[in-house]
Amino acid sequence: MTLSSRGLAVPVIGAPMFIISQPELVIAQCKAGVIGTFPSLNARPEHVLEEWLERIESELAAHDAAHPERPSAPFGVNLIVHKTNPRLMHDLDVCVKHKVKIVITSLGARPDINQAVHSYGGVVLHDVINVAFARKAIEKGADGLIAVAAGAGGHAGTWSPFALVQEIRAWFDGPLALSGAIANGRSVLAARALGADFGYVGSAFIATREAHASEDYKASIVASSAHDIVYTNLFTGVHGNYLRASIERAGLDPENLPESDPSKMSFASEKTKAWRDIWGSGQGIGAVAHIPSAAELVERLAREYDDALRALTPALA
Repeated sequence: MTLSSRGLAVPVIGAPMFIISQPELVIAQCKAGVIGTFPSLNARPEHVLEEWLERIESELAAHDAAHPERPSAPFGVNLIVHKTNPRLMHDLDVCVKHKVKIVITSLGARPDINQAVHSYGGVVLHDVINVAFARKAIEKGADGLIAVAAGAGGHAGTWSPFALVQEIRAWFDGPLALSGAIANGRSVLAARALGADFGYVGSAFIATREAHASEDYKASIVASSAHDIVYTNLFTGVHGNYLRASIERAGLDPENLPESDPSKMSFASEKTKAWRDIWGSGQGIGAVAHIPSAAELVERLAREYDDALRALTPALA
């Protein structure tokens, strides 16, 4: 299949967020008209993954039957390809069985994973933080890229979105999503203007009613701004952006965090506590003023996107 923004309420992919993205949020995102995704590792224990896929497929099919004039957007599953993920092949097999339309791969690019998804017509998007990783992903068979620029929540890069998209588009014309501080419709339109096909939105969806996050976490997103984001590799071995308030609550000084050993990176159960207590977030959360439903957030993004497009049209005429 091809990946197109046609038919979406707004050209947005809801980013797969560890712990946060579960069926309630994915279903709400897809019904509202954006691509919903979740990490396979959120389904615990591993047999729960198939239960989640069956539930998502069933509820979206029922929605489509009831609303043929506005069918749901597709959904996707994020696979962690890193060697420390013992569930990779199991989760891939389940995705192949269910013919998941969009598979997002992270922390490793492997031809065999891509070929398995291609076997039934699925699309593989690989997230990257620089052009070297982007080229490697496409060479190994990924169909599209997610450019994770500076300011993105969770594991994030350091490149400006202007530089990252520009250098990718110099040689790649396939599907491209942009991640990094995108939390309103104007930012989604800016991503399109840069050359991306989709905005990749994560943190704004944390502060929605369907998100699997604590009320304190959601309230902290609403109360915080870009100033409150800390970039560190302490918690997982990979650099990422986190809420200052959660770091302070853990008894740590955000201004004096030690470096972590990247070789110790792990996706085993002991890391779950870090992600539960230390809250990931991107720099765009200054646009989040309250805790809406996912559908209300999508409606806001679409309205802001359309308003920004109309405002630009006279200037571009």
